[in-house]
Amino acid sequence: MMKISTNSKKDVYLHAAIITLLLMVLFFGFFFVYLPWSTNHGDAITVPNLKGLTMEEAEDLLDERNLDFEVTDSTFTAGLKPLTVLSQYPLENSKVKQGRKIYLTINTETAPMIKLPKLTEMSVRSAEQQLLVSGLLKPDLEYQNDSRQNEVLEVKFGGTKIEAGALIAKGSKVTLVVGNGTDSVEIDVPCVVGQLYDEAQIVIKGSSLQIGTVIYDPTSTEPAGTIIKQNPECENGNKVRSGDMIDLWVAGNPPN
Repeated sequence: MMKISTNSKKDVYLHAAIITLLLMVLFFGFFFVYLPWSTNHGDAITVPNLKGLTMEEAEDLLDERNLDFEVTDSTFTAGLKPLTVLSQYPLENSKVKQGRKIYLTINTETAPMIKLPKLTEMSVRSAEQQLLVSGLLKPDLEYQNDSRQNEVLEVKFGGTKIEAGALIAKGSKVTLVVGNGTDSVEIDVPCVVGQLYDEAQIVIKGSSLQIGTVIYDPTSTEPAGTIIKQNPECENGNKVRSGDMIDLWVAGNPPN
């Protein structure tokens, strides 16, 4: 008959303890060493602020941090360079893992064309607000003698008068011609006698006056088209108010 060793139970317990210990080492090693290492646990990257950067600058900055990017949208914002970053997701200072893709919205390269809104007969403040809402810049102001104080009389772009509905690039700046409320101020009557009619028109309108009645005199010995008389006359320090009319007598026959 075979004898059973008195140490056999101890051996079984020892073996079981060793196996249990090995299993625990494997368990904790997998979850607390291998798994964190393989997923870069605790190795988060801070997302940089990309707003206002060019695409090249943003790409370089993201490459330094082993991050990727994708342009998902584009829009136009006046005053910013084309192809600059307007917004990003995830936001700056967010914590992400290596290789994470950052989604960007950039400024378009070409400004879209928009229709100029109606601005005349508005107050300056209302017109400025309307321009900003339409995507145009705050305008320059040009004051003109007129009783309609702080009212928009006309709109200029590039020195030329433009009307409501004209196409203009978004982000452009226009000039508002505004009344200064001083039409009651008297000004000297301009002298146009001896000038050609076309020249007299420029002088009169440039003085914020209007041309009244035009009478042609075919019997005059002056060259045709020459102003031979005006009313009121410019002698004796005569004064008129802005917007008043000047009547003219012109040598020759009226144009056909």
